[in-house]
Amino acid sequence: MSEQPIDLRSDTVTRPTDAMRAAIAAAPVGDDQYGEDPTVNALQERAAGLLGKQAALFLPSGTMANQVALRVLTSPGDEVVVSRESHAVWHETGGSAANAGVQFREVGERGRFTADEFVAAVKPRGHPIYPPTTLVEVENTHNRSGGIVFSLEESVRIGAAARELGIASFLDGARLFNAAAASSHSAAQLAEPFDLVAISLSKGLGAPVGSVLAGRRDLIERAVRYRRMFGGAMRQAGLLAAAGLFALDHHMARLVEDHANARQLATRLAANPRIELDLPSVRTNIVVFHLKVGAPDAATVVERARARGVLLFAFGPRTLRAVTHLDVTTAQCEQAARALVDII
Repeated sequence: MSEQPIDLRSDTVTRPTDAMRAAIAAAPVGDDQYGEDPTVNALQERAAGLLGKQAALFLPSGTMANQVALRVLTSPGDEVVVSRESHAVWHETGGSAANAGVQFREVGERGRFTADEFVAAVKPRGHPIYPPTTLVEVENTHNRSGGIVFSLEESVRIGAAARELGIASFLDGARLFNAAAASSHSAAQLAEPFDLVAISLSKGLGAPVGSVLAGRRDLIERAVRYRRMFGGAMRQAGLLAAAGLFALDHHMARLVEDHANARQLATRLAANPRIELDLPSVRTNIVVFHLKVGAPDAATVVERARARGVLLFAFGPRTLRAVTHLDVTTAQCEQAARALVDII
């Protein structure tokens, strides 16, 4: 490839804009471990406000945010109810078992589950054989299901059922602002039913590093300990937090552009008879599609697409994912669609 490739592997591949780099360079800093970094403090306050929570904590990555949440809300040997193919199960290298000592119970289909399905999966505390269910976790948007938006109404029902049963609740909202942009609800409304919520700054928002965990003040105070235990305690982290603040100020409103580009890409792909794609489910910036019998397999498509200057990610032997973001234009998405349709 002689030119810069059209990189649709993930929305994590974005690079800081010149304006974001300027904000990073100008950031006032201090020692965050003493609570003295003004830019980190500002980011945490801003994120807590956007999510409607009492307090927030800046962490290096989304996986660490998810792992810290598990340590805060569970004990070793507990069971956590999650959606099928959730990030916690598939994409955190077994960290939940190694770090929190929990096991998962997957329920529902294609990233969604109902309050009834959650309640049916709950195992009681004090049983001599079963692991107790102490946490329910929702992923919104759901990565492996194509960036689907989890229903607020169902989240409210799940949260109410959890509280009634004395079970904690956690929202893996790495792409929560995408969910908000694709719905009529704010991020705070989508986060409200849950005890803790995590958001990523380094995906669709385009910051180079960082996630935020938000919730009740007492839970965030406990999270500080586990962040340090996992090696996530930072010092003059305001340089990183400044990028997150810039992203919240300047990159949220444009997420709808990524959604439109993903829809355009998906529409072109869905017209190919060798591709299986649920077009109505493409509401955000992730397009997951399957290769029918007669089409090349995923590894072959990835290889041939790379030779044509298009990068995408294989989710399985015959499943592929493409993700739009601020570093790919509408014209580039159209070019990528033409190449993929031709290859497949």
